[in-house]
Amino acid sequence: MHDELLDLEHQGWASLCNGTGADFYGRIMTAEGVMVLAHGQRFDRQAVIDSLDQAPTWTSYEIADERVIHAGADHAILSYIGCGYRDGEPPFAALMSSVYVRQDGAWRLALYQQTPVPAA
Repeated sequence: MHDELLDLEHQGWASLCNGTGADFYGRIMTAEGVMVLAHGQRFDRQAVIDSLDQAPTWTSYEIADERVIHAGADHAILSYIGCGYRDGEPPFAALMSSVYVRQDGAWRLALYQQTPVPAA
């Protein structure tokens, strides 16, 4: 389970780096899925898709200290420290948590949440 969920997070970050985030998250999020972002906004699935259509891409990213919390046979939470990089901008670092549910045999993203890590 750990490797499957971590792979999905890497796929998500890769999509944000190559400009296909709207398509990726449109496919992986549940119909009622929500993202709670570090800047204080909450987006439903459609708002995520719409915002990622126009978002600047990330140059690179890092995932560290990942942990999986089992919440039942078809539910799990992946928590990690994520850091995204864009040219000309300071790095974005946050504690990130993704809540996954298994639907029709595939993991789907039900909730994603970011808490910014203050700059040192």
